[in-house]
Amino acid sequence: MSESFFRSRWVEAPAGVEELDPARLAPGFRAGGAHCGLKGGGRTDVGLLVCDEEDVNSAMVLTRNASAAAPIRVCRERCDRGHIRAAVVNSGNANAETGQKGYEDALDMCRRAADALEIGAASVAVAETGTIGVPLPIGAVLLGIEEAAAGLSADGGGTFSDAITTTDRWPKRCTLRLGGVTLSAQAKGAGMIEPKMATMLCFVQTDAVVEDPGTALQSAVDASFNRITVDGQMSTNDTVLLQASGAAGKSLPEGLLEAVLTQLAIEIVRDGEGAARVGRIEVSEAASAGEAERVARAIANSQLVKTALFGRDPNWGRIAQAAGAALVGEDLEEIGADSIDAAELGADLDEAEIGLRLGRGEHAASVWFSDLGYEYVRINAEYTT
Repeated sequence: MSESFFRSRWVEAPAGVEELDPARLAPGFRAGGAHCGLKGGGRTDVGLLVCDEEDVNSAMVLTRNASAAAPIRVCRERCDRGHIRAAVVNSGNANAETGQKGYEDALDMCRRAADALEIGAASVAVAETGTIGVPLPIGAVLLGIEEAAAGLSADGGGTFSDAITTTDRWPKRCTLRLGGVTLSAQAKGAGMIEPKMATMLCFVQTDAVVEDPGTALQSAVDASFNRITVDGQMSTNDTVLLQASGAAGKSLPEGLLEAVLTQLAIEIVRDGEGAARVGRIEVSEAASAGEAERVARAIANSQLVKTALFGRDPNWGRIAQAAGAALVGEDLEEIGADSIDAAELGADLDEAEIGLRLGRGEHAASVWFSDLGYEYVRINAEYTT
């Protein structure tokens, strides 16, 4: 790779980690993709991922949006989420707000993938991303699944990664080796980013032994994808899937999963639709953990703070205003320039660190966020036209 995957100032690469070709999946996994017409220009828009080991351990974290898309409902209700061997994905159509027909279409995607792979349908997860409220052209998608299944490869990570993107400006993927195990990951996301979680998909494969994948994944997601925002909007389709085959016979190195998901999360913020800069707000000395997070999210989602980040304007008053709005009824009389570090808002840095000390206790929380500029408005004003 020409540039290290761990390129953010806020993520420390685990000692001894080796970066491999990101198209090469962890041993025992294969992937592929095809074009079925959901995205223009002949771009890959259907992806398929499978673990060749029958006894794979898995876990999923899904959106909590009440208007959850059809694939989310299928994964909640029909998938054996602890033993998912395969995932079928399409990009360009969210299959959200599409009623019972959309639900049946998502089930059909699982069934067609299961038939092509000769595995049980309950062991196939389905994920979709794109425009909400548009019926899925299921016939074309099913043909795309068959084509993707015919081209599965251990080097298919790049094709699969391309198949899951929508407005992404660059791929978000890696393959890493550490401590005798390999971990590969592919993610997408650029807009409609606000936990829990973001308009994002993420797939992680490893040959490591992960005894409790649910706990491991939730912990890593809480420290990464649940700490980012682009525009304060919660998606209907968020999906994160972890698959662990255990074939390497060794445990997943401590901190590796969290480091990978954190870097992917920051990449999503960096790629926020039209974004030019990433900020990190650290709120400390809060009265409670909840208070710290509430204030951090209010600052990160403030349009005034985000435009200051875009314009490199170290306007600390905007941070004070957002913090006060998050704590209506409280008295933040001590807040002032001495308790706010906003210098990097105005610095010539792609990643800006901002600090706020509330002087009310010992709790802290942080959130990564993107700036807000002209390009975000253009992209989202023309999203379906």
